Amino acid sequence: MHHPFVLASFLLAALLPAQQEKKAPAPADGYAPTIFTEFPVADGKPLDVDAATAAAIAGMLRLQEGDDEQWPYEGVYREDRGQLPVGYRVGGTAIGILGMVAAPGYRADADRKAAVTRGLTFVLDTLENQRMTEGFEGTYDVRGWGHIYALTCFLQLQDHGLVPKALADRVADRTGWLVKILCGSAIPQAGGWNYSRRRGYLDPRNTASTFMTAPALQALFHAKARGYEVDEQVVQQALDALERARSKEGGYAYGAPLESRNDVADEGLGMMDKTPSAAARATACETTLMLAGRGDKARLQKAIELFFAHWDDLAVRKSRTGTHIPPYDIAPYYFLFGHVYCAQAIEMLDDEAQRADYRSRLRALLARSREADGTWNDRQFPRSAGYGTAMALLVMHMPGLPRPFAFAPAEAAGKEAPASGK
Repeated sequence: MHHPFVLASFLLAALLPAQQEKKAPAPADGYAPTIFTEFPVADGKPLDVDAATAAAIAGMLRLQEGDDEQWPYEGVYREDRGQLPVGYRVGGTAIGILGMVAAPGYRADADRKAAVTRGLTFVLDTLENQRMTEGFEGTYDVRGWGHIYALTCFLQLQDHGLVPKALADRVADRTGWLVKILCGSAIPQAGGWNYSRRRGYLDPRNTASTFMTAPALQALFHAKARGYEVDEQVVQQALDALERARSKEGGYAYGAPLESRNDVADEGLGMMDKTPSAAARATACETTLMLAGRGDKARLQKAIELFFAHWDDLAVRKSRTGTHIPPYDIAPYYFLFGHVYCAQAIEMLDDEAQRADYRSRLRALLARSREADGTWNDRQFPRSAGYGTAMALLVMHMPGLPRPFAFAPAEAAGKEAPASGK
């Protein structure tokens, strides 16, 4: 990305002290996230979801950071004056909220509700930051991750009546604003979204990041189904970009090419685009294309199998330093992202017995990456455990979460919005 998932200028920061970067909590003595050194075949032991959920929620409550009340994602990338990017702080906190409300019992859990209210307030306040307005600075700007997951978070909370009454008007206002921001920030002509735009912000020669474009589209599908105006051309161009990125073996290029790779085999691709590297993003891409009528269950199942087949290639990079490292140029931040979208894809399959088998296999793998304190973290930075643990909560409880929304093209307008959930 340099993630899943950008602070303002010096003068603006001086005016907005609440948005100032806060030091990460000091690591506990001997902090060292789980790093895999051997990769035996998963033993299939079931994850005790209830116990793991209780420990994960307790961890999330510990990890919410003091004055700012946020769950920031941390990577190696920094913004103004070396600050943690605002987009990572907004996106990480939005994902933290999604994880907290995903686990059963949320409505009766006063501690969780209070933490979510604080986190939601942080997201709303921080969307006012100059670094979260529409735009792009330089050639690398990660504010889009914050836009995507803030929109996803707001829509989910509104769907299920979970927005605190005192924040309802602000959430409603910012939801429409975020839809416009996402549509306006898409790459023209070539389609999709990317945090890296070396040719300039809206230059059509930029190429889309597939693992950013898929969740962005899912957020827009949801918004359209709920009555927000979504630019049809933006959606269709982004879907075209995803389709061009699919290789013969079913992997997806890191960056969507301008020419189709559908007939190109792995041997003709660079390491970053080969199927092992694509294992964490193929399910997100296939689910998104299927929701728009451009995919099918066979391809989706193949993407799920790709994730399991190359889990070891992802796991070897978990919590390691560096980003895109050979042989497959896989970065640590793919790890839990891949689990979430694999879990989502599993629930899109028709056969319940097949879904149950895949769930068990996925949870067994998830159990192998759990930290000693009951949290999850695919980075070497302690504060990223909030993001990681929220992602694990989403994986564990995906079977009970609403299904993502299908996309109805303009010619199908007038029909009832696709239903979410079971």
